[in-house]
Amino acid sequence: MIELEGVPELIDPVMVAAFEGWNDAGDAASTAVAHLEREWKGEVFAALDAEDYYDFQVNRPTVWMDAGVRKITWPTTRLSVVRVGGDKPRDLVLVRGIEPSMRWRSFCNELLGFAHELGVELVVILGALLGDTPHTRPVPISGTTSDPDLARRMDLEETKYEGPTGIVGVLQEACTHAGVPAVSLWAAVPHYVSQPPNPKATLALLNRLEDLIDVRIPLGELPEDARAWQVGVDQLAAEDSEVAEYVQTLEEARDTAELPEASGEAIAREFERYLRRRDGGTPPTPGGHATADGGEIPPFLRDNPSSRPRPPKPGTDDEDSSEE
Repeated sequence: MIELEGVPELIDPVMVAAFEGWNDAGDAASTAVAHLEREWKGEVFAALDAEDYYDFQVNRPTVWMDAGVRKITWPTTRLSVVRVGGDKPRDLVLVRGIEPSMRWRSFCNELLGFAHELGVELVVILGALLGDTPHTRPVPISGTTSDPDLARRMDLEETKYEGPTGIVGVLQEACTHAGVPAVSLWAAVPHYVSQPPNPKATLALLNRLEDLIDVRIPLGELPEDARAWQVGVDQLAAEDSEVAEYVQTLEEARDTAELPEASGEAIAREFERYLRRRDGGTPPTPGGHATADGGEIPPFLRDNPSSRPRPPKPGTDDEDSSEE
């Protein structure tokens, strides 16, 4: 039974979802949705029954104290709603939880039930995978969909992936079969620095989401966190000559592959983002990193959605990797 008491009529709602686990390298995707909840003060209106979908020996509940009273938090998936103001206000339905242990089809059907009841017009699922990408370059973001018409309209790739999949892939296909437009945005996280958090990947996902649904997302301290993260990884890499040499190899391969991507379309997209932030009263906060002279990476090299992350390097831990 779906209970939606207290949820107002929504304006052009978009559902944005992310799940911890296999689809969430560096916790980049789940942190992005948590950021939206925090910045827009999302109000939780529903939670799925944990008994239906989770193995508590895999995802254990936690005990905590509340004013001297012991309480238990069960692993689950929660839904909240936020209203984005501006000239064209719209609502976001945020879905954040853990990849379920069982009954994935029922899990997806329950989320689609909420989407139907709330009049959701588009589902955007965020994910992150491990890839052969250098931490010193903009985070590659792949936007994929199973709908060829949607791919053309929104400048996305029509997914051709074959292989093991996670809840992101299953939910996207469930949306397609239900006639609900659905998009997946994937961030590629360097496999040699996969431990969370990864604010640079989170920032790149939010920038791409901002472009996709045409809203201005408050970034808070994320740009500074991303710069600090990169400085920290730079220092660690500098301490190991083999790692430094490997990163340089990845940089050369990435720069060669992306040289043709400095297209007019990419430049226009970045300029539109700059105008949105200027009109909103705050300076642009790009997803790139500062150079030695204090400047920024050229806009047309940042977060190109057509960049496709490659699979993790053989022999590395690919526990958090997934499909595009």
